[in-house]
Amino acid sequence: MIELAAAAAGATISAAFLGFNAHNRRTAEGRDCLIRLSTSVDNVACRLEELHNDLRSERMEIFARLSAAEQKIARLEGRSHQS
Repeated sequence: MIELAAAAAGATISAAFLGFNAHNRRTAEGRDCLIRLSTSVDNVACRLEELHNDLRSERMEIFARLSAAEQKIARLEGRSHQS
């Protein structure tokens, strides 16, 4: 009878220990997944910011060229009207 009680207590303790370990493992996996996702989101945000800055600088260059072209065209149109 004592052997049965000891076996039942041992099985209960083993089951509780296994459940606790499984819970800790799931928690660690969830934490690792969250860290990976956070890192990925930060990486995407940095790349989007770089892209935004590149587009802004290209836009400034394009508008500067357009402005210079408009000024040259205006000068040429002024000469053709005076002739």
